[in-house]
Amino acid sequence: MTERVLGAEEFFDLSSWAHPELFRKNEPVWQALPRIKPYLAGALQPNLGELRHDGPLLRETVVLYEGQLLRRGFELVYGEATKGTFRVIREGQELAGAAVLYAGVYLLSLDVSIGAGSVVEPGALLKGPTIIGARCEIRQGAYFRGDCVVGDGCVVGHTTELKHSILLDGAKAGHFAYIGDSILGNRTNLGAGTKLANLKMIATPISVAVEGKRYDTGLRKFGAVLGDDTETGCNAVTNPGTLLGRRCVVCPCVSVKGGYYRNRAIIR
Repeated sequence: MTERVLGAEEFFDLSSWAHPELFRKNEPVWQALPRIKPYLAGALQPNLGELRHDGPLLRETVVLYEGQLLRRGFELVYGEATKGTFRVIREGQELAGAAVLYAGVYLLSLDVSIGAGSVVEPGALLKGPTIIGARCEIRQGAYFRGDCVVGDGCVVGHTTELKHSILLDGAKAGHFAYIGDSILGNRTNLGAGTKLANLKMIATPISVAVEGKRYDTGLRKFGAVLGDDTETGCNAVTNPGTLLGRRCVVCPCVSVKGGYYRNRAIIR
């Protein structure tokens, strides 16, 4: 009997994903995690270089538009970046695709790329290397610890910490979440206070139970994989090495035991 491989294709639709090199066929989905660092080393094209002499704390709001850095002469029309209703106006014309970094953003390094139409709110702290896609909302108090690949239309919200992780298009972690060494599929949503724990108390590599068989991931740190359209309720916690298939639901305040859960599982 052929041993089952839980590949990325079982969890995600990758047909429009901008970073397909992170995933490979016929290998376990978690193997994308150790590939993040080398991928960023080759693929990242920082676009914040003109802020090099400003210091880490932005003291004025800036706009990135068609490779230029605008510091004045624009008007911001508030809306939701993920829905394209946040607008930047200059001389009566909309600057389609302009990205905004508000005064009060803290850039600990400049090896960061901000996609078209994205908005970074005051109080967010960004470390690289990090790629942030188009039409993302990086909300007040968000903390990027580096080695992050964020797709289009994502939300990283207030007091949410993101570290060495991948967010596919439309993934949302709006409030008080921790995402460490994890992969969030398309349109996933983390309820407020969700924690994706990534480190066992016992200092051994993390293994994953799949249909009665245990697989050694070889990873000391491994949080969770959430398939497309999976959701967690408020204050849910996943234990290290949790694999949730597509369209799963984790109820509020549940501690999810590590292991594999099939598509559409309801975890109470």
